[in-house]
Amino acid sequence: MFRMTMALIIGALVQIAPVAAQDSSFGALARVDMVQTRLDDTRDGLRLGLGLTQGVPFRVFTLDGPPRLVLDFREVDWRGADAGMIDWAERARAVRMGAFRPGWSRMVVDLAGPYAVESANATTDHETGGVLIEVELTEIDAEAFAARAGAPPLPGWEDVQGGLPAVKRARQAGEERLLVVLDPGHGGIDPGAEREGHNEKNLMLRFARELREVLLRAGGFDVALTRENDEFVSLERRVAIAQQLGADVFISLHADALSEGRAHGATVYTLADSASDEASAALAERHNRAGILAGVDLTKADDIVAGVLIDLARQETGPRADRLARAIRLGIEEQGLPLHSRPLREAGFSVLKSADIPSVLVELGFLSSQKDRDNLLDDAWRARMANGIRDALIAWRMADAAAARLVRQ
Repeated sequence: MFRMTMALIIGALVQIAPVAAQDSSFGALARVDMVQTRLDDTRDGLRLGLGLTQGVPFRVFTLDGPPRLVLDFREVDWRGADAGMIDWAERARAVRMGAFRPGWSRMVVDLAGPYAVESANATTDHETGGVLIEVELTEIDAEAFAARAGAPPLPGWEDVQGGLPAVKRARQAGEERLLVVLDPGHGGIDPGAEREGHNEKNLMLRFARELREVLLRAGGFDVALTRENDEFVSLERRVAIAQQLGADVFISLHADALSEGRAHGATVYTLADSASDEASAALAERHNRAGILAGVDLTKADDIVAGVLIDLARQETGPRADRLARAIRLGIEEQGLPLHSRPLREAGFSVLKSADIPSVLVELGFLSSQKDRDNLLDDAWRARMANGIRDALIAWRMADAAAARLVRQ
């Protein structure tokens, strides 16, 4: 068997050389070979081996805060890949795999300490067409790791969702259709909460699509989604999409799971610099970590939590968001659907930090609750929830338009 090894220049994009023969069963995308995929501790660090059914361009780099190893691929079909099937290493804490950007996939390994990439090689088997990617990491001090960490530049990487018009819309006064941006939480490499074979990202995308249809049929609404497929969208990008489209309303949709407690029912959150309770603070922290979990480089990100933005939001947008939250709570209640014992709460969710768009985050229920989980899987229940949010938006639109006319006068 002839085998060819090609070294990967760390941080560069490399195309695996064409194989001499390919199995006719190959699909358009490479798939993960779990038999060859493993993590091993070595004397000085750890080794990752990732088996693929065919070669794809990829890049390798590390990120800090916390230390992570990131591999980007163009592109991998992750179906059948299960991190629980990987032989584990003590120096690796967790592994996530999934879609990241349109046309790109990502694998993230949480490291137990500062381990830098020493080498990365791709070995192609010409008989099967399979590829084995091996990454060697060695321990270095934290300062050196931080200096070397960071995503390398890749042409076109930052502008993967171009084409959105930058629109500045005046506050609605009843003359135009209301533009609602729905934000299905999580996506791609970030599944969100998971219970009994169901995950938050898929449930929220399905509900967002159903809610969009309900709003469009009602008339008076235009609707956009922050993601249309199972792909990762950063928290900052979700806000940017709403701003670029000139949204009148932003609604983020979630269904969390609790490790403790027996909470159930819907909750509506608005922005606050301090959470209304410890549970809300913990929930916001989990949601805000989505970018880190997906391997996002935050070292150069602006702090969108800047006090001036929060002050601007509270002057006008904050009270409007509070009224929207109350309307949604009432709309859900009038549909006879379960609400949390404290359905209106506040926390510092990153996706609610647009200064000029009334924004709320709706936890439709808890995947950790069997009752809520059954509801989220029930077509009739989801239809009633969509109707409740529709009625809330209609009522809020009328009240907000009336208030806008008073402001103009």
